[in-house]
Amino acid sequence: MTDAPIMQARDLQRHYDVSGGFLRKSRVLKAVAGLDFDVRAGATLAVVGESGCGKSTLARMVSMIEEPTEGSLTLNGKPVVKADWADLRQSVQIVFQDPYGSLNPRQRIGTILMEPLVINTKLSRAEREKKARDMLGLVGLRPEHFDRYPHMFSGGQRQRIAIARALMLDPKVLVLDEPVSALDLSIQSAILNLLLELQERLQLAYVFISHDLSVVRHIADEVIVMYLGRAVEKGPKADVFDAPFHPYTKALLSATPRAEPGAAKERIKLSGELPSPLSIPDGCPFAPRCWKAQAKCRAELPLLNNERHTAACFFPENQGTASPSADA
Repeated sequence: MTDAPIMQARDLQRHYDVSGGFLRKSRVLKAVAGLDFDVRAGATLAVVGESGCGKSTLARMVSMIEEPTEGSLTLNGKPVVKADWADLRQSVQIVFQDPYGSLNPRQRIGTILMEPLVINTKLSRAEREKKARDMLGLVGLRPEHFDRYPHMFSGGQRQRIAIARALMLDPKVLVLDEPVSALDLSIQSAILNLLLELQERLQLAYVFISHDLSVVRHIADEVIVMYLGRAVEKGPKADVFDAPFHPYTKALLSATPRAEPGAAKERIKLSGELPSPLSIPDGCPFAPRCWKAQAKCRAELPLLNNERHTAACFFPENQGTASPSADA
């Protein structure tokens, strides 16, 4: 693992104009409202949070499917601008959540794998085929799979094919958008282990998007916790999981199943409704559901600092205040 980041984001934002209806003004939805992060070779940055927090929007910006509204994104020290997307996309590839929908059912696997090379390189047919066959072996598939169609494979095998396709252009960064959530539990571990093996072998940087904290615990090095488009906590995996600062992170972790029979566990049930992303309250967005919220939380927006492990909270968990209502 090297110290120099391959990818950096500073104040990354993505806004959408949402129609207000007949004779009503449109409103702005801030899907991502200012993210800072670094991604290094051989390391995994995991982004977690509830549905609608902005994780997948972030994945689309990082993989250059959508352009940021504000902020900057750099790749190997070079600013990522739309005019350079065609060249830079070879360095950043994405693996989608659904292995069934991400493969063309009318194409053979060999054609699917060679297509990125046809579009982006000048390799001969023989060179493309050799690379595709080698890639099948790298992800744990057999040579005879080259001439088969996607419907002839299981979900786990299809995701291996999707990973192989993403690696055909030798990317530096792989964006993994819920890559195992559509798979059976028994298959998830095999795919996660494959990803870890490929990362070590190829020194890949991963941006891992997930809502499953048990999966994140297995694969991540750094973690960002998002809530309504903002990062509310970030830090090394061990620090975030073992001593979370933000009440929202603590609530998420309390809902994660643990393989420790008989171990006492505090289940935190959040009160109140998730605010609309079109009408985020003043102050801390989490304040309406937070058991530690005070007047300051409803008036001012807490921000992350530059420490290694930090949370956007005026009264973080490590300082100790009143406990939430919880069920053991």
